[in-house]
Amino acid sequence: MTDHTVRQYDVELESIRTRVLQMGGYVELQVVKALEGLLGGDLATIDRVIENDHRVNEIEVELDEACANIIAKRQPAAGDLRAVLTVSKVVTDLERVGDEAKKIAKVAKSIHTPDAIATTPRVQLQHLGNLAIELLRKSLDSMARLDLNAAADVVTQDKEVDGEFKSVMRQLITFMMEDPRTISRSIDILFAAKSLERIGDHAKNVAQHVVFLVRGRDVRHVGIEEIQREVANGG
Repeated sequence: MTDHTVRQYDVELESIRTRVLQMGGYVELQVVKALEGLLGGDLATIDRVIENDHRVNEIEVELDEACANIIAKRQPAAGDLRAVLTVSKVVTDLERVGDEAKKIAKVAKSIHTPDAIATTPRVQLQHLGNLAIELLRKSLDSMARLDLNAAADVVTQDKEVDGEFKSVMRQLITFMMEDPRTISRSIDILFAAKSLERIGDHAKNVAQHVVFLVRGRDVRHVGIEEIQREVANGG
């Protein structure tokens, strides 16, 4: 390739990476607004999250096409191919985060009605939501800066999200056992809590993709300690 072609190729890669991070910011906002709707019950906010999900899907398609085009035109190898593959994987995880935000908004819409409020158990979801959003933000930051330490932290901290989800689940089981009238709404809230837990999982995936991008090693199916060693040892 000529110097001009290489420079153009680098510009295309950087453009795709920038667009992925923009998608991440948009999806993060969807989660923030979905949590606000779930906790506060503002129907306008809830409806906007549901309506805006189509934009997340559109961005996914646009980026998938951009990745396919760069592979077809440039036939990247080694690190460049790894970068394109990483982008594709991250886009998939971000689209799924968008789906979870939409699910949370739909639950919010179902529980914030006059008929539902009386039988909706009061469960603390703020902490779980904040943890999931923090993890998503940190995973995107690790991708923006190619920061392996931040990526390793995300993988470790996902356990905290899992623990908080289990705590919420135990609270809901107690409500359902003590008052069967709360069963239907408790299940709704459990679905929302599970969506927040899944957002943490997708954030962890993004962080693992960052390790793959930088080191060329797939760490999706290894333990936390091995990921930490990979980051600490430089390979």
